[in-house]
Amino acid sequence: MLSPKKSKFRKSHKLRRGGKASRKNSLSFGSYGLKSLESHWISSRQIEAARRVISRYLTKSGKMWIRIFPDAPVTAKGGEIPMGKGKGSVDHYVAKIKAGTVMFEIDGITEAEAKIAAEAAAYKLPIKCVFIKK
Repeated sequence: MLSPKKSKFRKSHKLRRGGKASRKNSLSFGSYGLKSLESHWISSRQIEAARRVISRYLTKSGKMWIRIFPDAPVTAKGGEIPMGKGKGSVDHYVAKIKAGTVMFEIDGITEAEAKIAAEAAAYKLPIKCVFIKK
């Protein structure tokens, strides 16, 4: 699964979600893509699950680009730990997605196959997505 090799700070503040994407909002590499309609945090596990689904539909000629990366750490404490005693340790990493962000791009396969792959990947993600093409 994806996670940063190195970061300046181990833990970070929990920032607000929301807003619309001003970057990564159009196709740059492939002919087809999967675009988010909502703002949300997407974990590295969910990105990996969507990547596996898309790669199943790609043949040797197809190519995929992942445009998002989980670089924000999310901390967690144990179940029966009382209040206080500091912040928990890093549990997993998330990508903070804004509405309108292109998350995956596909090329080298037909439009029908790309649409099926994108819809199957969207099923694995916790947000509403739409299939886009150039």
